[in-house]
Amino acid sequence: MTKHWLAASAIFLVGATPVFAWEPTKAIEIVVPFSAGGASDQMARTIQGVIQKHNLTSQPIIVVNKPAAGGAEGMLEIQKSPGDPHKLITTSSGIFMTPMATKLPLNWTDYTPVAMMAQDSFVLWVNAKAPYQNAGDLMAAAKKASPPMKVGGTSSKREDNLIVFAMEKAGGTKLAYIPHNSGGQASTQLSGGHVEATTNNPAEDVANWRGGATKPLCVFAEKPMTYTEKVADGKSWADIPTCTSQGLDVTYTMLRGMFMPGKVTKEQQAFYVNMFKKVSETPEWKDYLARSALMPDYRDGEAFVTFLKEDEAKHARLMSEAGFMAK
Repeated sequence: MTKHWLAASAIFLVGATPVFAWEPTKAIEIVVPFSAGGASDQMARTIQGVIQKHNLTSQPIIVVNKPAAGGAEGMLEIQKSPGDPHKLITTSSGIFMTPMATKLPLNWTDYTPVAMMAQDSFVLWVNAKAPYQNAGDLMAAAKKASPPMKVGGTSSKREDNLIVFAMEKAGGTKLAYIPHNSGGQASTQLSGGHVEATTNNPAEDVANWRGGATKPLCVFAEKPMTYTEKVADGKSWADIPTCTSQGLDVTYTMLRGMFMPGKVTKEQQAFYVNMFKKVSETPEWKDYLARSALMPDYRDGEAFVTFLKEDEAKHARLMSEAGFMAK
């Protein structure tokens, strides 16, 4: 299958806006392979609003949620739409993990990479009334829990599940992972006391944190987040310590990117690369990164492809260690 990478497809006029050899001729559909309310859905709808506000295309943008089969439905739709330049998909590390876990006949190389928009952190959240003050408290309680402590997340054998496996390994204990259709659902279950903790992204639990229903213990990252504006409880994202600093040696971040179907033209790919580059430079997008505590990390062209190759290899190793690879 021939892969088309970024090419210099725009004709530039001195002092003028670039004129592209191709532009969309009908509505553009952004497929979100998760339920409404999750971090992927929030990102897609933010992008939708930015594109429309800044008139980055004359065509309408439609966000479509296809969460069935752990995101496989949405991924397969894009795979089965080769050459269609009016479809996009917002993806996370699931672009590697779902095929690995299910033997789904799909690989990210079946798509056309457009841009990586950011990387996302994961936070260890507990109910606001829980007695735990840090990850050490939680893991100590988990060792004594019978039946095993319930920890919620999004989907099975995906990012959240992988983090919970790493928590078990690092803490020398057993946890009961409870999968949900979205981070929003996991947060609701946590606020209602139906699970003891979640590994949600910041954006998935910030509303309940502000509402006094949940609280963050630590972030699964090598360094604390950088955003210093106060969010809730007089704390900012930067005030959340790393889980490693609390004795739970687990780190993980996730890509957030945009792809097109395979077999599109270089001109079609170039149009969207230009559009998402402009999105990444708007004040609205930068505000969204801060609100959602996302790590700014825009990449396109070969830089994005190189990242994907390295990230795929990393996830193959992690999935094998967790026993999540389909046999």
